[in-house]
Amino acid sequence: MSNPVYGKHAKRSRKVEKSSGFIWVLLIGLILFLSWTPFQTALFNGQMLEFEKPIFWAATLSCILLFVWIVQYYKTIQLEDQRDWLMVGVLLLPLTYVISLFSAASHYLAMNMVIIQSIYAIMFIIGLYLLRDKMGNKLIQTTIMTISYLIVGFGLLHWFGQGKTAGTIAKWFSNTVMNGIYTNAVMVDSNGLRLTSVFQYANTYAAFLMAFLFAAIFFITTSRKWYSQVFHSFMLVPIIVSLLLTLSRGGLVMLPVVFVLLLMFLKPAKQILWIIYCAISGVASLLISKPVTELGLQLNEKFSSSGALKGWGILLGVSAVVGLLGWVIQRFIAPMLESGLNKWSSRKSSNLWIPVGSVVIGGLLILLFIGTSIKNILPQNIATRLDNINFNQHSVLERFTFYKDAMKVVADYPIIGAGGGAWASLYEQYQNNPYTSRQAHNFFLQYLIEVGIVGFLIFMSFILFIFYKYIRGYMKADEEGRNTHFLYVIIVLSILMHSILDFNMSYVFMGILVFLGLGGMAAVMDNKPLTKWKLKKSTAKTVYSAVVGIGGILVLITSIRYVQASDSALEARKVAQTSQSFEEIKKPLDKDLGIRPSHPDSVLLLSSLYHSVYKQTQDEGFYNLSVGLLNKALKDEPYNKFMIKRLIQGHELRNEKDKAFDLLVTNAYKFKWDIEWYESIINQAFDIGYQALGTGETAVKDKYFKRGTEAFEKVQAGIKHLATLPEGQLQGRAFENTPEMILNTGKMYFMTNQPDQAANTLKMGLQEDLSQTTNQDIAQWYLASLQKQGQSDQALLDRLMQIDPNAKQQVQQLAELQF
Repeated sequence: MSNPVYGKHAKRSRKVEKSSGFIWVLLIGLILFLSWTPFQTALFNGQMLEFEKPIFWAATLSCILLFVWIVQYYKTIQLEDQRDWLMVGVLLLPLTYVISLFSAASHYLAMNMVIIQSIYAIMFIIGLYLLRDKMGNKLIQTTIMTISYLIVGFGLLHWFGQGKTAGTIAKWFSNTVMNGIYTNAVMVDSNGLRLTSVFQYANTYAAFLMAFLFAAIFFITTSRKWYSQVFHSFMLVPIIVSLLLTLSRGGLVMLPVVFVLLLMFLKPAKQILWIIYCAISGVASLLISKPVTELGLQLNEKFSSSGALKGWGILLGVSAVVGLLGWVIQRFIAPMLESGLNKWSSRKSSNLWIPVGSVVIGGLLILLFIGTSIKNILPQNIATRLDNINFNQHSVLERFTFYKDAMKVVADYPIIGAGGGAWASLYEQYQNNPYTSRQAHNFFLQYLIEVGIVGFLIFMSFILFIFYKYIRGYMKADEEGRNTHFLYVIIVLSILMHSILDFNMSYVFMGILVFLGLGGMAAVMDNKPLTKWKLKKSTAKTVYSAVVGIGGILVLITSIRYVQASDSALEARKVAQTSQSFEEIKKPLDKDLGIRPSHPDSVLLLSSLYHSVYKQTQDEGFYNLSVGLLNKALKDEPYNKFMIKRLIQGHELRNEKDKAFDLLVTNAYKFKWDIEWYESIINQAFDIGYQALGTGETAVKDKYFKRGTEAFEKVQAGIKHLATLPEGQLQGRAFENTPEMILNTGKMYFMTNQPDQAANTLKMGLQEDLSQTTNQDIAQWYLASLQKQGQSDQALLDRLMQIDPNAKQQVQQLAELQF
């Protein structure tokens, strides 16, 4: 097989081994791998048991591909030039995640990320060699484009209410199909229905669509076969319509940015063609967006064959027209543009003028759609989303908050980071307000949190070096050489740029595309020999193959064992739903925890079993087993709220209220916006302190009452802070005073001879409706606090006496109490 190189710089691409059976095994294996991964919820690293198993299977398959790669390329491995040493550099990425295990906030999530980073490194290494080969490169590019178009079609099947048809096909190779339908291919949120296809998340699907919109245009303008031009042109409308149906504002914002960056790689004639194709397909998509949207909304509510047929008819009909126009443009207009702009193209910086102009025109179009009645041609849900694109909008303000909070984490874990999954484990401790987001919505910040400044610098150096060397090679190449690997630039740039705003790289499938793309870019980059770091070929191939091989074996064994652990955890969960047998449920849990001792789901389920048996038998052994299990797991998962709560429940079962309370207080800083946590502290402080009061332990009473009132003061400070949030930003979860919290805090102030503080606190809980017992109690203690200070509230007392005629005497009795 021949090697694609940039023009006359053939010497930069070393001769690849002639084809053998192993290269076909590698190619077919990689094609099958790329075909399987997107339909496993795109291998979403959702930090939950349900999402784990496909990721570990992907790691297992990646390792097998790596071993085939070693066999195929062993004789050609050498470390003589810059490109060769990138194979070494990529190994530093999973290594930085291994190092971050020493300070990991969650060992469980951190180990998952080590596995994921290993997959990425393997994809890069394979791509670096395989994509130098002309046939290999062509097959992989064809595979990637085919899969992307299948994903688009898969999503549209669901939009037109044909989820069962899609599910019937996908169930043979996807674990995401339930009850015959791929789960959440069309999701519902506050904005209505949003198309997500295989991703279950509209914004990441938008990033994917953006990448392959530009990829389709690239192939239209570079393909020489008429049927290829027609087919890629045909796919433009389904892609843009799908992008609109995601209702992703981030996708619409980043699309022109990436478009302009990609234009700068092209000559003026190609730039104009790209703009023409975007304009034609964009207008066509907008014209049919309203009927397609309305039909989709109806069909997802109630399916009808005629409605689906009508929807497909509109979409395919317009797509066919655009496909035909694509061929006409390439056949007649493209050659005229090429010849007419040939002289201009040869001028220095000629490729900058059109991108600059497109920025201006694009800005005007955005203003027209956002600020004028032109947006009325759009469906209402899309028009509403466009209306909400501004910097004072909730999702924008919330993202800025995420980013600020992320830097707080970095400040505490600056060097080697807090390990994989750190944001999900730590964000509640550092958050500015009580939002819920286990993703930082910025891949680069999330990466910085996980591996610290050292790991982040290694990663950015790796990425930027490849881009720099690729661009240098691209500038020296002829037209044909430039086109061979430009698809990978489109994919990598599109996904990474959109990842500034979202967590696309939490989908391992997207990460695979990025690192395979980086391998493709590095395969044809401007390359120079390294005299200082040059190793003998025999040494290089032996040492590198051995290191990578041993690493691959470790990852393979770990991944297979983690698959077994996930299987056992899922089995235990399933058995627990149908069986009451302690031994039946415990057996798979023991197997899981024998492999992953701090696997959260299994730790929680087994501790729950121990608690149930202890309650039934009062056998101390089961209590001790539960405490031991949880304490051991918490060494690896110190920020797991559910494990801490379960340990607290265990102490409460044995009436060890002081230990339960200490756990609440010592862990409160980790969940500073969890109002239920504060409520538990306040209520338990009152209960324990009141019990001490009854036994005459004044010092103990004062100690617990002090902790309880301090917790209440923190709540008040938090409520005051939330009032300062920008007008457009929602606070997130509820964080407010509850009647029981107010009542118990008021009592604690009262019983520590602070009637003024008691009155101020209890006044917050006064209600017009006094029919509820808690509201009556608040009113009584409030009146007693006033009476202690020589004050009164006759109107409130009169209202209270209408409910309870003895209220006056009860208030008097409370006021006369001495502490």
